[in-house]
Amino acid sequence: MLPLSLRQLQVFESVARHLNHSRAADELFLTQPAVSMQIKQAEQTIGMPLFEQVGKKLFLTEAGREMLHYSRSVVLLMQEMETVFDEMKGLEHGHLNIAVVSTANYFMPQLLAKFIQAHPKIKVSLSVANRDAVLKQLAENIADLAIMGQPPEGTDMVADPFLENPLVVIASPVHPLSIVKNIQPRQLSNETFLLREQGSGTRGVVERFFTSHRLPLPAHMSMDTNEAIKQSVQAGMGIGIISSHGIEMELETKRLVVLDVDHFPIVRHWYIVHRKDKRASVAAQEFARFLSEESQQRARTLPANTPKNLNVGAKMAK
Repeated sequence: MLPLSLRQLQVFESVARHLNHSRAADELFLTQPAVSMQIKQAEQTIGMPLFEQVGKKLFLTEAGREMLHYSRSVVLLMQEMETVFDEMKGLEHGHLNIAVVSTANYFMPQLLAKFIQAHPKIKVSLSVANRDAVLKQLAENIADLAIMGQPPEGTDMVADPFLENPLVVIASPVHPLSIVKNIQPRQLSNETFLLREQGSGTRGVVERFFTSHRLPLPAHMSMDTNEAIKQSVQAGMGIGIISSHGIEMELETKRLVVLDVDHFPIVRHWYIVHRKDKRASVAAQEFARFLSEESQQRARTLPANTPKNLNVGAKMAK
């Protein structure tokens, strides 16, 4: 059997990840016929089909699933080799792919802009998605690192905290509970909640909160963005639980209020997450160091009664 080319492995890995020839072609800057030809040649080389078409959907065959395991390892090694050469050229020629959960998008653009200003030649890509999608980008080696509020379980990922993330209960200023002090969890059971979708880290915190107080999850509506939750709460459709980082403007303009609920705020942390088996580039290490320094600076400047950032340095695997 003739050996597969690195190009064929790269093309196959992209098609297998997207399960779509067109998206793989766009990602690799190839034409769709060129992608199809590479896949056909790879199948001829190994003597088995790698994909099967069912209707309009593409699926991996058993051989394709096995091939994906090896192709990802090879692609990862090639990327690491490229990283080493980038490092030999110096920090200013690095690449950095960052994935963040949507809630973190309220503060990450400002931090990222400051980082880019300090390192203008580093090519940075930012992807914003929910937690499940961000974890998928890490697992598929699309993202170099991720920012999220609920670190993944298991041993494949490393998560380092760098910033506090207080979750608060929000309501419209005219909501009856807006003037109530020391609201108890049971009082919330009769309210309609506006929650993030299944798979969101914030949604998981809310579910665990009510479970810990032996209460069923109240009547609720699921929404796929924090903006939708804020707008719906302002309209009086219910109350929500959201990161305080995402409501600063609404609090200043008095469009939302934070309810005085016992056991709140629930203080979580933002984490820098990366794959344990992925060699961190100099650019990724520099960005982690930058986030750690920024969080420490923020902690020193906040008032004493304001939740402060966790003073922990980010440790990127080398």
